[in-house]
Amino acid sequence: MSLTCQADGARRWQSTDAAASNPKISEIVEQIGRLTLLETADLVSTLKTRLNIPDMPMGGFGGGAAQPAAAAPVEEPEEAAPKAAEKTLFNLKLESFEAAAKPKVIKEVKAMLGLSLVDSKKFVESAPKIMKEAVPKEEAEKMIETMKALGAVVKME
Repeated sequence: MSLTCQADGARRWQSTDAAASNPKISEIVEQIGRLTLLETADLVSTLKTRLNIPDMPMGGFGGGAAQPAAAAPVEEPEEAAPKAAEKTLFNLKLESFEAAAKPKVIKEVKAMLGLSLVDSKKFVESAPKIMKEAVPKEEAEKMIETMKALGAVVKME
């Protein structure tokens, strides 16, 4: 895909892909390009609902897909040996946070989960909410300590 910037100095990019040859698609892309960040977030949310698209697991593309694959071999030996009943993977839930610490908590959630700033803000404001699923105990404890230091209450389930 080659991209070119328009001469008017605006941060609008044009694609020379085959999709750009369709005037209907080109017009939609131009309209989306003029949306603000909040309007874009609302558009994504509305499209997910309208098209029945499930949310991606927290952690984005790399982190979310790698953890369940690594978790599968751990679960099989536990089933074979019932005496090893100790839980090794935990869910982290953001329970609450101090109002004064909200900006710091949003920034940390953004870094930990790989979300956009807008999505991180919405996530934090919707607490209590599951932050991450199937997290190894050591990593979970580190995340809890980090969030606690910022003024947030995170629990391991």
